[in-house]
Amino acid sequence: METRIGELRCKEVINMTDGSRYGYVGDAEVDLETGQIRALVVPGRLRLFGLLGREEDKVFPWAAVRRFGEDIILVEGLPDRRTRRQ
Repeated sequence: METRIGELRCKEVINMTDGSRYGYVGDAEVDLETGQIRALVVPGRLRLFGLLGREEDKVFPWAAVRRFGEDIILVEGLPDRRTRRQ
């Protein structure tokens, strides 16, 4: 199955061990020297309608990605958490 990086934003990330739904891909970390994807980033949820900012982003290393579907990405393991850059 071929997919473009822009199409990743339309895919929801789901943990295949416990069924947790993390949200939709917001960004991808790419190694510019090799052109390979290092990680998928799911933006944190809004707190109090965005007035209190966002939760930390969830970062899934490429090694955690197990399967791609039409509209979901199955991952294994817990995500790394990363604060948003300003």
